[in-house]
Amino acid sequence: MPQRLSLAGQMLLLQLGIVLLVVLAVAAVSVAEADVAFRRSEGDRLRSVGENAAINRTVRLGLNNPLGHDALETVAETARAVSGASYVVVTDARGTIVTGPDAGQLTPMGSSTGLTGRSWVGVIDHGSKELVAHVPVLDEEDGRFIGMIVVGHPYPTLVDQLGAALTNLLTYLVVGVALGVVGSLLLARRVKWQTLGLEPREISGLVEHREAMLHGIKEGVIGTDSAHRVTLVNDEAIRLLGLDADAVGRSLLDQGLERRLLDVLTGEVTGVDQVVLSDDRVIVLNRQPVLLRGRPVGSVTTLRDRTELTALRRELDVSRHTTDTLRAQAHEFVNRLHTIAGLVELGEHDEVVRYITRTSELHESLNREVTRLIRDPALAALLIAKSSLAAEQGVTLSITGDSDLPAVGELPGGGDRLSADLVTVVGNLVDNAFDAIGPGGRVEVSVVADATEVVVTVRDSGAGVAAALAERVFEQGYSTKDGEQGHHGLGLAMIRLICVHRGGSVTVDGATFVARLPSVLEAIA
Repeated sequence: MPQRLSLAGQMLLLQLGIVLLVVLAVAAVSVAEADVAFRRSEGDRLRSVGENAAINRTVRLGLNNPLGHDALETVAETARAVSGASYVVVTDARGTIVTGPDAGQLTPMGSSTGLTGRSWVGVIDHGSKELVAHVPVLDEEDGRFIGMIVVGHPYPTLVDQLGAALTNLLTYLVVGVALGVVGSLLLARRVKWQTLGLEPREISGLVEHREAMLHGIKEGVIGTDSAHRVTLVNDEAIRLLGLDADAVGRSLLDQGLERRLLDVLTGEVTGVDQVVLSDDRVIVLNRQPVLLRGRPVGSVTTLRDRTELTALRRELDVSRHTTDTLRAQAHEFVNRLHTIAGLVELGEHDEVVRYITRTSELHESLNREVTRLIRDPALAALLIAKSSLAAEQGVTLSITGDSDLPAVGELPGGGDRLSADLVTVVGNLVDNAFDAIGPGGRVEVSVVADATEVVVTVRDSGAGVAAALAERVFEQGYSTKDGEQGHHGLGLAMIRLICVHRGGSVTVDGATFVARLPSVLEAIA
């Protein structure tokens, strides 16, 4: 396999080729300029010779008298010898030569206007090219046209013109080659430094490998420069971030990204495994600054889609609520067994019967009350579970009498998705309320549905959220609990994501949270 030229060799050949083209262009321009200069200067000289001869009194008299033609020969030869022209001849008014060896012949006129009584300088080709001046001779008495002085000089050939410009062309060529070689070496050195010593074929290979790897991995990858302009992005990152296909070269600030997502991508928020909610997706981002020779030149951020895992987490939350219920009920059952055992040991058999009856009635009353107001099985089971958990923690949980929720399958657009969303929203709001109050506190839950939406209201007896934090508590990563910044603080953010995704909203006023979930899914997934 033949060895390829290095980058420096390729640039040297390219520069030499450019220098050669420039020299040829200069040669063409020089020849053209020399041709124009020759026509101008030599034409003016030939015209001047002709004008001097045309005003000679001997010439005027000789043209009017056929016997004076011999004198014309002397004047013409003298003018030729003095001026250095190739020939000087005199013609009559019809253009017939009256002097020289070609006497009696018509002089070649070409495009000349000399026979009209006007001077003319131009090129005539009659076997060989000549630069010729035609100067009219006028009668000294009445000024009529009586003849013409023809002064000619051979036109230089292309070889002659190149020979005249050869010295300059050689100078241009030597200087151009020297500058081209030095410039090529300096440029090659500069490019080699900027490309880290890689040859073009190696750079092409790296680009091909980068593109293959970039679009072949499942994780999203996005690179930015120091001005936050996108320098590289793969298909997965475009999908997760909702970017335009032509995002490369554009600033992240112009992409319409959500505030927290933009903060992580630009480095305003730092840390590993930053969790961000974007539309209906849960994304985990890891941003790594890129340093070149110790200077930050941009960053590379990887993105992982955790949406499916979050959905599984929501399903596990339902299982956790059930487990909490079973644990709380088991604890309560153990306490009741201890009470029954004590009454039996005391011989209070009638009291045992009354205790069991009373306890059973209380449990059945709670179940009847919850299922009467909340007829969706999943949400009813959640609230019953929370009631047992509240009793264990010494908290009073009640469902307001205005609550009215049919089975969500009966609502327009309702279904398993709405049921799961309600379980997540109510479960998180009730858990937040339990965390906000201590034993002896109260929590009220209201769930009301109409033909278009379900309104969930959770109110507790705690201090509530300060008005200044009414919006911030729903931000991703924010938590009112100590030490829970960063990954935590997703509960309320998740609630807002669910509500907004359905086309609803969630607000807080003190200790009262109100979530509105349209039964028909309005947002586009």
